Amino acid sequence: MREPWSADQVHALAPDASSLGSARGLAAPGKWQLSGASDGPPASLWGLCKGSGAHPYQTCVDLDEPAYRCSCPSRKFPCKHALGLLLMWSAGSIAEADMPAWVAEWHEGRAARAAKTAAKRAAAAEGAEPTPERQRAAARRAAQRDDRVGKGVADLAQWLDDQVRQGIAGLDKAGYQHFDRVAARLVDAQAPGLARQVKALAGVVSSGEGWDHRLLAELGQLRMLARAYERLAELPEPLAETVRARVGFTLPAEKVLAAPPVRDTWQVLGVRDETEERMLTRRAWLLGRETGRFALVLSFAVAGQALAADLVLGTEVDADLHFYPGAVPLRAAVGTRHAPAVRCAGLGPAGTVAQFLSGYADALAADPWTPQWPALLRGVLVPGEPWHLVDEAGDALPLDRATGTPWHLVSAAGGRPAAIAAEWSIDGLRPLALYADSEVLAP
Repeated sequence: MREPWSADQVHALAPDASSLGSARGLAAPGKWQLSGASDGPPASLWGLCKGSGAHPYQTCVDLDEPAYRCSCPSRKFPCKHALGLLLMWSAGSIAEADMPAWVAEWHEGRAARAAKTAAKRAAAAEGAEPTPERQRAAARRAAQRDDRVGKGVADLAQWLDDQVRQGIAGLDKAGYQHFDRVAARLVDAQAPGLARQVKALAGVVSSGEGWDHRLLAELGQLRMLARAYERLAELPEPLAETVRARVGFTLPAEKVLAAPPVRDTWQVLGVRDETEERMLTRRAWLLGRETGRFALVLSFAVAGQALAADLVLGTEVDADLHFYPGAVPLRAAVGTRHAPAVRCAGLGPAGTVAQFLSGYADALAADPWTPQWPALLRGVLVPGEPWHLVDEAGDALPLDRATGTPWHLVSAAGGRPAAIAAEWSIDGLRPLALYADSEVLAP
């Protein structure tokens, strides 16, 4: 039978704290009329959980992808029942058994839908070229958007120049409206990437002592991006793709998946969720075992919908990744999975602070608008104001103050150096997972 995930890996899947709290209450055999596990294929967990209704909830988990299904009315994903089932499995409380018919039917339905989707993609790839009329219409739409974005970027550049010319003193009292008005005009100009960055300036001016230095840095980054877009035709193609992406142009998934694949055993180093207004974003950081290459897989959902939960912290999967074009290709889409996801059989080598800073400097030289950068470092967490990660050479990086006081990670490491997966940004280093004694612990 497959080796279970750890409790911390299951915790990392929870959509929120309340779901995890409820799942802990369900992680007991007495709450279930039936439970079982099978190595498949596909490897599965299932159970019938007693609920308030006349019939128990049918809950099952495909451990290979993973994927989740429950007959409860919850809109959370995975729901508390699936999490409770996984917690029981991690504790060794689920025995191997024959797969029930309703679980097999679920797998058959998923396989049929996957085959249908693959057939549609193949048909689209082999289909006829667009008609001349459609090509001309697409060209007109692209030209109209380029014109709108160009005017929006020109207005933004003028506004940025005015901020510096008039001085930024007092902007911490100006309120959100000062930035929201400009962001709204950029939305109308079809430059959503720039709009998000301008809206974020309101948070910078309200961030406390030193806000003026941070604001000037952000204004400079935006002005450089506006200037780069104005000179887009002069830039090398990879950098031009980066600029377009930062401004807000997106690529259809079909085009990304048509890019040459990079096959490797991809280790899921860390996962982080963020909420911006009503949009949820999940960043999953991967590391290729053979290539040593980092990758970022993003998923999005509006409030009330479920984020993708198929990349589990501390697991690895033999798969093709298709990287988005750019000066520093980092974001990727998952293509063909050549084998089921399994627990990591040993983490990739953790580096030093000096190695990390060298790699980050190279990334910034190619893409100066890089917002986050992944790290896998070996060191200890040292308390202070702020906390620091210190490697064995004595070099250190400050932690993001929003991390709080991660004493539980210090305790798990037992005072010894450990591999720490983290995300670096202008605010500092944010630990995503600690790997010690073949165990993985999320913050």
